[in-house]
Amino acid sequence: MSVARRTLIGAGIGVAALGVLGGGAAFAVEERLLPGRSELHRLLGLNGTPGRIPDVAAGPAVSGSFVSAARLGTTVGWTVSYPPGSKPGDALPVLIALHGFGGDHRSAFGSGLGLDRFLAQAVQHGARPFAVASADGGNTYWHRRATGEDAGAMLTDEFVPLLAKAGLETTKVAFLGWSMGGYGALHLAGVLGAARIASVVAESPAIWHTAKEAAHGSFDGAADFAANTPFGKEASLAGIPLRVECGTGDGFCPNVQDYVAGLHPRPAGGFTPGGHDLDYWRRQAPAQLAFAASHFAR
Repeated sequence: MSVARRTLIGAGIGVAALGVLGGGAAFAVEERLLPGRSELHRLLGLNGTPGRIPDVAAGPAVSGSFVSAARLGTTVGWTVSYPPGSKPGDALPVLIALHGFGGDHRSAFGSGLGLDRFLAQAVQHGARPFAVASADGGNTYWHRRATGEDAGAMLTDEFVPLLAKAGLETTKVAFLGWSMGGYGALHLAGVLGAARIASVVAESPAIWHTAKEAAHGSFDGAADFAANTPFGKEASLAGIPLRVECGTGDGFCPNVQDYVAGLHPRPAGGFTPGGHDLDYWRRQAPAQLAFAASHFAR
């Protein structure tokens, strides 16, 4: 999410320049030679139809919190959403949603991404019932940091056991993440491997080629970046059903296209009009949840 904010700040300069410089500047923005490509696509109506949260009733949800040792004593909030017709305690497979920068467990549900109602719609349309769960990861990019805080370990070593105690099937879980969480989904799936991961949806993942390009605070330096970048570690995802997608108006799109080019076989998903925003992420949600549901073992 930080790149989107940085792009929008630059967009004020980039779009203003269009009025002065005309078509030449527009070409420069489009080819990423000037900042503001995301804003330019939005202003020109190139991002496609905004996705809408479906007008269906969500199923039951349970929320709570715990003190996380992995996050150095931080109180972590969490929510589990069940589809209509299911209830807390049912032995359902679970999709864990990893939020973006500045978000928390609530971002996946309600008036945020709305996955609770997209889940209800998916099951209504015949998808296998499953739960969607999310927990607060902070802004540390879902990997161990120099401070010792490790939001990824919080998920795998604290939150997943909590879900298991609640009766959910956690032998293999699925991940869905957007922006910072899209990076986190790829990173953690690579760490855990196919024995623990049923599928991964990485949506508009915040990924960079070099530490110098990365958003401030996303990594602790060049060594941390090298240890945790998904580039060069594509083989760690072998055997995991993978869906990667990004809007063509998203500043991350070139990096994500480069990353996908290194994946074999090519993952599901792809690149369609859209920005780094809820309009795009909500539009992709139905296909993403159907993808996740189709890869849970029966």
